[in-house]
Amino acid sequence: MAAAEIAAAAEEKFRGKLSASCIAVVVVLVGLPLWWKTTETYRASLPYSQISELDLLLLDISVPVEVVFARGTLTAEQQKKLLPQTQFSQKQNQLDGKTGFKYRYEKTYRAVTGLEQDAIMSKNVEGAVVTLSQVYESSAGLVVIYVVPADSQLLPDEVTVYIGKHRACFLRSPVTGSHSVEDVLQDIDDSIEEILQTMSFTDDMVVAALSSRVPSGTIGTDSLTASTTAFKSSLGYEITFSLLNPDPKSHDVCWDIEQAVNNYVQPFLDKLSFVANFSVDSQILYYAVLGVTPRFDKTSSSFSLTEDSLPHVINPVEAKLGSNVASSYPVLNFLLYVPEYSHSPLYIRDSSGSPVESNAFHSSRWGGIMIYNVDHQQLNETRLPVPVKVDVARVMEVFLAQLRLLMGIQKVQPPPETVIQSPGNMVVTDWETDRLLWVRTVENIATATNTLTSLVQLIDEIGNIVINDNIASEVYSAVASVQRSLQELEAGRLMPAFQASKKAITSSEKAFFDPSLLHLLYFPDDQKFAIYIPLFLPMCVPIVLSLLKTGMDCKWRRKVD
Repeated sequence: MAAAEIAAAAEEKFRGKLSASCIAVVVVLVGLPLWWKTTETYRASLPYSQISELDLLLLDISVPVEVVFARGTLTAEQQKKLLPQTQFSQKQNQLDGKTGFKYRYEKTYRAVTGLEQDAIMSKNVEGAVVTLSQVYESSAGLVVIYVVPADSQLLPDEVTVYIGKHRACFLRSPVTGSHSVEDVLQDIDDSIEEILQTMSFTDDMVVAALSSRVPSGTIGTDSLTASTTAFKSSLGYEITFSLLNPDPKSHDVCWDIEQAVNNYVQPFLDKLSFVANFSVDSQILYYAVLGVTPRFDKTSSSFSLTEDSLPHVINPVEAKLGSNVASSYPVLNFLLYVPEYSHSPLYIRDSSGSPVESNAFHSSRWGGIMIYNVDHQQLNETRLPVPVKVDVARVMEVFLAQLRLLMGIQKVQPPPETVIQSPGNMVVTDWETDRLLWVRTVENIATATNTLTSLVQLIDEIGNIVINDNIASEVYSAVASVQRSLQELEAGRLMPAFQASKKAITSSEKAFFDPSLLHLLYFPDDQKFAIYIPLFLPMCVPIVLSLLKTGMDCKWRRKVD
């Protein structure tokens, strides 16, 4: 009986040890991996190597140029040696260790066609511009230079270069029959270089577009000014026209802003519709003052705002503008201010004390303000309030000039003996649009690469960030779009390069600002332990004690044996 009980007790003790061992094995081999897998932060795979390559950005830009020789500009021997021919001239600018750019002009020399020659033979240069634009449809980024004979009557005698409103210009030939082919190329290239600096981008423009990637100390003053005047590239802009009437008891102001926008602003926005989406709204604000007391000038019996006081005008006014639509797009504010009766007339004066002709000023990356004076004599002779009908043509002329600057269309200073055709109803010329596209494409690429590299750095520094499949898809799309845009720039295809850069901006910002990135950001590891320890500790204590007891028994048996 005693032997049977001892055997049963030993068997029971063995089963207990076996159970504890099996539970420990299951916990270690199954429980821990399962717990680790189900509680880990999910991160989809990202193209880290490709993003690191994009962090080293060396742009390669190709500008296609066609040089077309009209009849009578080259001798038969010169034409035989020179046409057709393609040449390249390349320049490089390394901004820092990670960022730089190089660009080359791909110049193709050819003879004029019959239809082009007929247009050049006319004595009306503006008509020739229209005819050539209909005969020869040029792509974005292309510059066409027509070399006309030195005695051509197409250009006035004092004009050497005439830049049309499309993508073509006329150059009076500096070539004579005694020139060799090398001399011809040298003389033509000197003139072409000046034309391209006007009709295409410049070094300063590209440097300004890359300013987000380069330390501020490495950027020159001219480039920095160009980069801070215009708004940064965006997928959309909101334009707000505001009429400020601080003294409605004296002035009953009305303006036909809807017709003014349709007649003057909308053609400009339609021309840039492929660059970004635009929305326009307007408002009238009463009792809204500038916040700066103007000075009275006894000599002119008028009030004035000095150049130093203009920066203090914007903040008090901006607080009253508000916003009709909640949007993440930048807002361009254009304010028309009718001075109150006690401060009329009011003029803006420059540093020398002279009145500014437009009586307006603009603020970088914000908008513009124009002061609209009412006839002082009318105020004295008419019962108040005086009805005031705004001359919207004069106002919109000023606002359009400011809008061009804020959108990055800088005013070009032509070289001597150069005439630039007015855009007329086009509002903005084709080559001005191309200049803007070159800059915006480079700026989009720089912004997208910055966003992608910042996202990778954020992921490396914070382990709790979740990367779901949607974010990974957007990252892959952004990387592919940047690479495609770089390839298109290298091939000289401006419009496809710009469209790809817009896609890169959209995808990279969707990935970087995705709300799911913050799901576990405020759930650190110490909180995880605070949750899991009360759950697993009561279960693990008896298992660990059983394993310790089993180990001690095994050790005691070895000593006995």
